[in-house]
Amino acid sequence: MKHILQELERRRQGARLGGGQARIDAQHKRGKLTARERLELLLDPDSFEEFDMFVEHRNTDFGADKNRIPGDGVVTGWGTINGRMVYVYAKDFTVFGGSLSETHAQKICKIQDMAMQNGAPVIGLLDAGGARIQEGVSSLAGYGEVFKRNVLASGVVPQVSVIMGPCAGGDVYSPAMTDFIFMVRDTSYMFITGPEVVKTVTQEDVTPEQLGGAKVHSSKSSVADGAYENDVVALEEIRRLYDFLPLNNREKPPHWPTTDSVKREEPSLDTLVPENPNKPYDMKELIAKIADEGDFFEIQENFARNILTGFGRIEGATVGFVANQPMVLAGVLDNDASRKAARFVRFCDCFNIPLITFVDVPGFLPGTAQEHNGIIKHGAKLLFAFTEATVPKITVITRKAYGGAYDVMASKHMRADINYAWPTAQIAVMGAKGAVEIIFREDAKDPEKIAARTKEYEARFLTPFIAAQRGYIDEVILPRGTRWRIARGLRMLKNKQIPQIWKKHDNIPL
Repeated sequence: MKHILQELERRRQGARLGGGQARIDAQHKRGKLTARERLELLLDPDSFEEFDMFVEHRNTDFGADKNRIPGDGVVTGWGTINGRMVYVYAKDFTVFGGSLSETHAQKICKIQDMAMQNGAPVIGLLDAGGARIQEGVSSLAGYGEVFKRNVLASGVVPQVSVIMGPCAGGDVYSPAMTDFIFMVRDTSYMFITGPEVVKTVTQEDVTPEQLGGAKVHSSKSSVADGAYENDVVALEEIRRLYDFLPLNNREKPPHWPTTDSVKREEPSLDTLVPENPNKPYDMKELIAKIADEGDFFEIQENFARNILTGFGRIEGATVGFVANQPMVLAGVLDNDASRKAARFVRFCDCFNIPLITFVDVPGFLPGTAQEHNGIIKHGAKLLFAFTEATVPKITVITRKAYGGAYDVMASKHMRADINYAWPTAQIAVMGAKGAVEIIFREDAKDPEKIAARTKEYEARFLTPFIAAQRGYIDEVILPRGTRWRIARGLRMLKNKQIPQIWKKHDNIPL
């Protein structure tokens, strides 16, 4: 019996070495951790249960049968993060460059299936060179099976992808269908075709970083939801994100103990909005003063910065924050902001996370660039997302809510449950000056008359009280008491149910 146990341990040690010590050392020299080291940091100590440690590829073409390594380039299994179950896979760059083979794909598919059956999220750590070319169509079929499960799992369990090295070709599509993608600066990149192919086809001379690095995807393309300095920071932040997420679409968001009094008032909020309506202020300050312990996990921080999206907690339970940011483009809605917020709203709705919306929006960004790039349809995505969402929705208008953007930003007309306004709120079709110049066009050449008309318009329309009189605003509240009003609203809405008209699925304007 002893020799059998020794043989088991010998095989395990061999599998844990992956491609061998030389390749592990090369991985470290690049500033990257190995697949197993990453899983150790991501998961709770001693919680990882590995599957398919001894799986090897079955290919015999091009001499592949002479080079088989246990695990076949991906480490799979399950563990816990702060005591909550999660399924994981980590591609091992030291084994065939982490390339995907038929058996490699089968290992990933196995944990995807188990995640859906058992109701727990999937986190993938990607560091790979694409398809195993030697396997041809078998490799492509493997990708297809993984992609199919990404689609089937969407809206059932949260899916998170962390790009920690190269991610090219077929490998990029699986992350693209997951809920969140995070990258590591300087060591990770994503692209469908690499720099060499790009140069051949388009004559462009670009580096991998310029083509698909973390900066590009987190600030320009919106492919990535965040970028971190190194592997360690990235995995710490994924653990933090995980604490906000429910395990599946049948569960309520997690609840964590908090010592932050729900009745805490913030007198500084009474003066957050400047007297000058054109002066900016930082909406992040409001979120920090409303959320438990000021904890806000921002999503897509460096993309479409005129709108904020991210997770926080109220009374220990996860909420999703959506807020216009007056510090950037005056908080205007444009193509990018609309898409960013719409996707976040839909994720929260999939997983029963209440939505808190803070509104200070002067309208949609005008101009040919926006119109030609589809602002009508992109704006409609956000309108659609807020309207279809059935989770508890609480909206607070802090200052401007002009034109169609008032409707789009979770107004009462978009089925928001509770709509509050601060006394500083201005709810109107447009700003006073523009409105007066249209209504009183005949007085346009008389500055005194225009000034008088502007004051009259401001007093009559740029207040929250017209909307409140019509029931579109449920209450005009003191800014200092916003946290308590939101918390009470969430308590009231905790058992919210909306009967649905049967349909196969909607047809959001993609």
